[in-house]
Amino acid sequence: MAIPDVYRRNFATLRRAAEDGNLALMACTDAVTGVPRYVICAVGRDDGAYVMTPFGHLHDGDPYEAYLPPVTDRSDQP
Repeated sequence: MAIPDVYRRNFATLRRAAEDGNLALMACTDAVTGVPRYVICAVGRDDGAYVMTPFGHLHDGDPYEAYLPPVTDRSDQP
């Protein structure tokens, strides 16, 4: 599965923010469910004000149970 360019660009932005020390973890509320979420954000500035750009939230529970690794094409394998 190829990763779309928009996600690659967002990940590059997230990496730059981390390298520059401009990453934050914010306590937020899920807009749909109202459940507390802990959101990874890049921190920027706009006219002296901080701007928080959310990238995702930390997973509740065991992430190894929530996600499956990508399936590779093994059609050329014997």
